[in-house]
Amino acid sequence: MITLKSIGQIDKMDASGRILRKALDAAGELVRPGVSTKELDEIIRETIEGESARPAFKGYMGFPANSCISVNEEVVHGIPDGRILKEGDLVSIDVGVEKNGWMADSAMTYTVGMVSEEAARLMDVTLRSLEKGIEQCVPGKHLSDISHAIQVHVEANGFSVVKDLVGHGIGSKLHEEPQIPNFGPPGRGPVLKPGMVFAIEPMVNVGSEKVKTLEDEWTVVTADGKLSAHFEHTVAVTEQGPRILTLLD
Repeated sequence: MITLKSIGQIDKMDASGRILRKALDAAGELVRPGVSTKELDEIIRETIEGESARPAFKGYMGFPANSCISVNEEVVHGIPDGRILKEGDLVSIDVGVEKNGWMADSAMTYTVGMVSEEAARLMDVTLRSLEKGIEQCVPGKHLSDISHAIQVHVEANGFSVVKDLVGHGIGSKLHEEPQIPNFGPPGRGPVLKPGMVFAIEPMVNVGSEKVKTLEDEWTVVTADGKLSAHFEHTVAVTEQGPRILTLLD
């Protein structure tokens, strides 16, 4: 069942989302060669806790860090550690925040110095596919219209969407119904209504859509070792159209 949120509850999620964006922006400013993923995770924790909020990922199903940081062929759920970023890397940072009982979830992919033309295009296509999905978050559309818009844009540009991982509903819990695949035909699934809130998150690969999980039981990587990118926003369906809750004014 999809739980509808009141305007007041969405405002609380927006407050969590603003804190999240501050944390992501702080980490993004640190992204450069020579910085460790653990350092990025620490600035994320400091920023969130400095706003009297909580990193929602820490301890979730046993996850050991404050954020998920995934580099190059790592798709999602990378565990921050002593890994040092180097020139040409892509680094995806995924953050969850809880404040006053309400969640927000967002991810960005950053370049480390100069990257290849292919890597830059992958990022652009992934971000635009997210925007295409968000554009579908209006009352009267179907849930699968989001999925279809993402897939069409990605595949038209020669990349592949990961099918084993999905977006999700979000609210007082980090993961709620429904699941939101990044692929599928349009016009299917629940009709969108004001008060629905989704974490929409295309994960896009240069090569095959196939992925595998490493021995740490968290880090998901591309099966062929090629690059992946990940962007995500928490979005509310409103009478006025999509309201992105993980942005700063």
